[in-house]
Amino acid sequence: MEKPRYRRVVLKISGEALAGNQGFGLQHDMLVSVAEQVAEIRDMGIEVSLVVGGGNLWRGITGSAQGMDRSQADYMGMLATVMNALALQDALEKAGSDTRVLSAIEMRQVAEPYIRRRAIRHLEKGRIVIFAAGTGNPYFSTDTTAALRAAEIEAEVILMAKRVDGVYDSDPLVNPNAQRFESLSYLDVLSRGLGVMDSTATSLCMDNNIPVIVFDLTKPGNIRRVVMGESIGTYVGRDS
Repeated sequence: MEKPRYRRVVLKISGEALAGNQGFGLQHDMLVSVAEQVAEIRDMGIEVSLVVGGGNLWRGITGSAQGMDRSQADYMGMLATVMNALALQDALEKAGSDTRVLSAIEMRQVAEPYIRRRAIRHLEKGRIVIFAAGTGNPYFSTDTTAALRAAEIEAEVILMAKRVDGVYDSDPLVNPNAQRFESLSYLDVLSRGLGVMDSTATSLCMDNNIPVIVFDLTKPGNIRRVVMGESIGTYVGRDS
């Protein structure tokens, strides 16, 4: 039987992906699909951690643009990620997986506080770890959280799950002739301003040589395909 390419991964899921076709909130079928796919790769022996965004519920940058204090708006965004994390935890446990939510903001009634060694120990015990509340600091995105947590737990790759099948040279929803990249270097992403992740997250990945694979979450089975090393989506790394 073919072995998975990766042993320990960080799966970054955008809040918008969890909203499905609704555009806002949580779509039950999408939660179930994600949970079943994550449970499948965990059963293959892969150590899986998740970082989830909160854009389906609240965006700090949107609140700031409306006149709200940026830090206050960002803290609200962190709380939105906790709500998504709890929803994912429920779906994963219904799929038969053992999980732990670790929050960068302490809220002991619903999540454990984030401690690096504790997170690694949970992974070693076969639990799926869900990182919530971003980094616990305003002005940092959940993309940066994914890069930071991947570096801390020594993950081999960040799987960037989106609603598109990779990185394009322009918006494929606007430009029907947009071209998808099969691979990119970190410097390509930074210099061309491509929407893989923000510049802070990209630089952190580059400095720690953490590859990123951008792929379509909405297609069932794609999470398994990407951890098995199939060439789907767009690969971002030093040697692309």
